[in-house]
Amino acid sequence: MLSLLLWLNGLLESLDRPSVGNDLARRQLELSALASPVVPLSLQPLLVGADPEGLLLAELDQQAKEGGDSTTASTTTRSAGEREARISLLERALLQLRQGQSAAARPLLLQLQRLVGTDDRDLIEQLLLLPQGGSRPAEIQGMLEDPLVRRLSCQLLSSASDCSQPAAERRALLQLLGINLLPALALLAGLLLLLREGWRRWRGQQAPLPALVGPDLGVIDVVLLIAGGFVLLGEVLTPVLLSPLLQAALKALVIQPPVADGVTVLSMYLGLMAAPLLILYGLLRSAGEAPEGGWLQFRWRPLGSALRKALKTLLIVLPLVSLVGWLQQLVWSDVGGSNPLLELVLRSGNGLTLACFAFTAIVLAPLFEETIFRGVLLPVVGRELGPVPAVLISSAVFGLAHLSLGEFPPLFTLGLGLGWLRLSSGRLSTCVGLHALWNGLTFTNLLLLAR
Repeated sequence: MLSLLLWLNGLLESLDRPSVGNDLARRQLELSALASPVVPLSLQPLLVGADPEGLLLAELDQQAKEGGDSTTASTTTRSAGEREARISLLERALLQLRQGQSAAARPLLLQLQRLVGTDDRDLIEQLLLLPQGGSRPAEIQGMLEDPLVRRLSCQLLSSASDCSQPAAERRALLQLLGINLLPALALLAGLLLLLREGWRRWRGQQAPLPALVGPDLGVIDVVLLIAGGFVLLGEVLTPVLLSPLLQAALKALVIQPPVADGVTVLSMYLGLMAAPLLILYGLLRSAGEAPEGGWLQFRWRPLGSALRKALKTLLIVLPLVSLVGWLQQLVWSDVGGSNPLLELVLRSGNGLTLACFAFTAIVLAPLFEETIFRGVLLPVVGRELGPVPAVLISSAVFGLAHLSLGEFPPLFTLGLGLGWLRLSSGRLSTCVGLHALWNGLTFTNLLLLAR
């Protein structure tokens, strides 16, 4: 009951937690506006839209109206977030000036004048002189290092006919292709595979499910493992005990942000894993002789077949998760915040920090979460209630464990795919592979959208 109350509180708190959704939408529109000069005219409606700068300005205006953190630089706390917010504020002012909305742009420029440092003050002062006059600052520094800001400023302040940024525009085009074309091809392949699987089942050609082998534990053991080990010890007690020690160690070793952020995330997740895995180890040691393949049935070999099954299921799950996300947007678009790690990945440009994030998300999280949810919970519940309730229950607990109402529907759908893969393959390694591929795709998408 205590664990359920903690999870319920976490889900309710997620409603007030900031989401990266606005940042992702804005960043994609920024890439569209930047890449538009190098996109062939025939492909512009598909890749960047008819008026990418107008679409970006509309998004920035909408986020400002909603009070989003993307445009209120004074409320952000991290230095990367502050710079990102100042750039968004400046982009909005530049786009308004480009569309002749000088009266709307002036308050934004005056706000920026109070927020920017010496590197950007000359640029803001030149923009405040418009439309009477102004000359483009000669030195590229501060926010002028951002390619889109530099091009928009050039178009307003310079008499030069060519303000293009060829290298940056081509790079933005490649980023757009990576976040739009490749997922579209994956969705198409997934739909074809989904139709093929449906046709095979209609024809009665599906293979029989292998025997569901799992730990010789009872439901009470699993409840205590998840509620006591994962929630109370892992999510509540471990941060209380580990955080002060970790902060002291980082201070003593003179490890500063952003590297400290990566080390903190990695260390805290290792701490979260420790208690439930030790409890599980103790339970399995007293469970007697393990069956062939072990109690958890990882069965890594042959590794190639595990990866192929994982990739195939990933493609099948993609359209289903996309459909659920689309339906959620129609019913409840503003559903609250997302995983805080997503924002850290989006805003961090440090290689070592990103490596810590990637190892946590792509290696540790799939191994740990699949061990708990598909290695223990699913087979134990399946032995008591049957395979279908086991998949549903493990998917629901998997979604709830992420403590985000906004992410619960897609995570539940992903959990269904993971549960079905565990049943159909009889191997936990396939689930770890699918989970790692999913997190890897999310991580790669964030990297492509980062500045």
